[in-house]
Amino acid sequence: MLGIDTCLAEVMSIPGALDAMLVDHTSGMAVAFSSSSGVDADRSAAALTEALRATTDSLARSCPGDVVRIDDMLVTTDKGHHLLRPLETVFEGPLVIYVRLDLERSNLALARHRLQSISSRLTT
Repeated sequence: MLGIDTCLAEVMSIPGALDAMLVDHTSGMAVAFSSSSGVDADRSAAALTEALRATTDSLARSCPGDVVRIDDMLVTTDKGHHLLRPLETVFEGPLVIYVRLDLERSNLALARHRLQSISSRLTT
């Protein structure tokens, strides 16, 4: 099983990674944070949790009767790519891995693949 510190180090090693965070999806609090910028981890974690909840609720309403489970969520802004990956862990409850990627230096396919690999090792 991958530890939290190792998980963040591996997320930050993704080409183009600027910030990485593990967020407790239930409380909206940052469990761990690594950044190359001056981001407020607690405010960011709360906002990311709300964005993920709103997206999940909206998708559930647009697909009545279906079970909606988000594998990952990507938001691209003029400042970067924001990639979130929800996961269930046996020790912390529902967590979200978040990474902010540089627009010019990142490869989204590689980032998604690496987050999938990291999340599977964090949860086993």
